[in-house]
Amino acid sequence: MAPASPAPVSFDVYAAYRRILDTDHSISMPIAAILALTELIAQSNAGTMSELVGALNDGAEILKSNAPNPISLSAGLQLFAAFVTIFPHESDNFQDLKRELVRQGQEYAKQAAHSRAKIASLALDFIQDDSVILTHSYSRVVEQALLHAYRHGNKRFSVYVTEARPSGLGSKTYDSLSKAGIPCTVILDAAVAYAMGKVDLVLVGSEAVVESGGLVNAVGSYQIALIAKAANVPFYALAESYKFHRMFPLSQYDLPTHTDEILCFPVPTNTRPLRPGLTLTKSSARNVINSPPAAPSQSAAGIEYASTMTRSSLTEEQLKCNPEVDYTKPDLITLVFSDVGILTPEGVSQYLVGMFAG
Repeated sequence: MAPASPAPVSFDVYAAYRRILDTDHSISMPIAAILALTELIAQSNAGTMSELVGALNDGAEILKSNAPNPISLSAGLQLFAAFVTIFPHESDNFQDLKRELVRQGQEYAKQAAHSRAKIASLALDFIQDDSVILTHSYSRVVEQALLHAYRHGNKRFSVYVTEARPSGLGSKTYDSLSKAGIPCTVILDAAVAYAMGKVDLVLVGSEAVVESGGLVNAVGSYQIALIAKAANVPFYALAESYKFHRMFPLSQYDLPTHTDEILCFPVPTNTRPLRPGLTLTKSSARNVINSPPAAPSQSAAGIEYASTMTRSSLTEEQLKCNPEVDYTKPDLITLVFSDVGILTPEGVSQYLVGMFAG
């Protein structure tokens, strides 16, 4: 059997994906992935559905392998694969079918552009006057929901936003809301529990909402949800339906972004020097490596040094030991606001089952 040649070698699906994201910063990764695959279909030499599906699968793998965090992107790829293979299409011939798939994929992307506006409208009634809202990092759908409530819902509220280290994206949320006139304060990630007593509700965005109804989002979301639950504060997730993902993690370590480097203990590159006359046995070596560092000096110079270290960024090695996203269990989530409605976590599960069942 001759090998299929479903797409010209010259077509770079990842370059198309990057171009789409760079051209329109409002487009999310799942939608950019769908549009890149529609371009792949248009450029493809596939003559059968089998060849076309093979080309799409190859393109999807290229996109996932090049993305630093493929979770939300994978949700879009999964949705488009189901659209091509599960849902019925009527065309007189295969070339017409390919053109129809391209047209429908582009049409879906246009409709998806209105998803955030729909979510903002649904969230409006849950944002009350004089309420204090906590949000985490930066989310375009949360940003739009808050701006909509302030500008069009005439709601008056205040917002705490976490700094979201190491990305620091909380400052982007702060700048946007403050510019609009919304009272906003950036708080330390470590101050969430301290602030929760003043918070009326939590609004977070999403990388993906998974099959269990749980949430994958910027790291720190899980601990915010735990604290909110303990304080009896509602925790709302805002997610476009194209971020609903057929993935079923049971813990943080089931996420595809988890690697052996995360939370590892790197081998120390240097140790404290030994006193003259001492030799390094296996036992003493363990003591040297495991001994805590000397307490910092309380002199002015010591305090200044500590302050400088606090402000400094993490090294590349330290960043590799930390996750970018975490998983929030469904029992910690009050409701999920999406363009298909306000859902409980169980409702998300039912929606996914129905959608992928055709």
